[in-house]
Amino acid sequence: MTPPAERRLLTPEEYAQAQASPEFVELKRRFRRFAFPMTAAFLAWYLLYVLLSTYAPSVMGTKVLGNVTLGILLGLGQFITTFVITHVYVAHANKRTDPISDEMRERLEHHEYARAGDAGVTRGVDETRGGRH
Repeated sequence: MTPPAERRLLTPEEYAQAQASPEFVELKRRFRRFAFPMTAAFLAWYLLYVLLSTYAPSVMGTKVLGNVTLGILLGLGQFITTFVITHVYVAHANKRTDPISDEMRERLEHHEYARAGDAGVTRGVDETRGGRH
């Protein structure tokens, strides 16, 4: 990583180049393939808990062990699920998305996307602003 004192600001064109890159497309795909199903599963699990609490209080009040009810165990399960999802996401990110984002950050810091844009890709964006910067 470049020390802050040695960095120069990135241009909007560099960000646009990075966003249009195949690496960024792949990064978004990998993130979405994990995040959307995991979010849907957790919301379904949470909705089930809320619906059972609202419409099936006798089920939630079923004693499982002493004075511990099914509702208490399912409520604790919500917390446990949150920690498990967090752990799984961190492992997923470390393995599947962080390497791509680290590579892209390096390329941005070295202004490699600007060099790609100088080949003609971002020239049209500059012209709409009245010339090159």
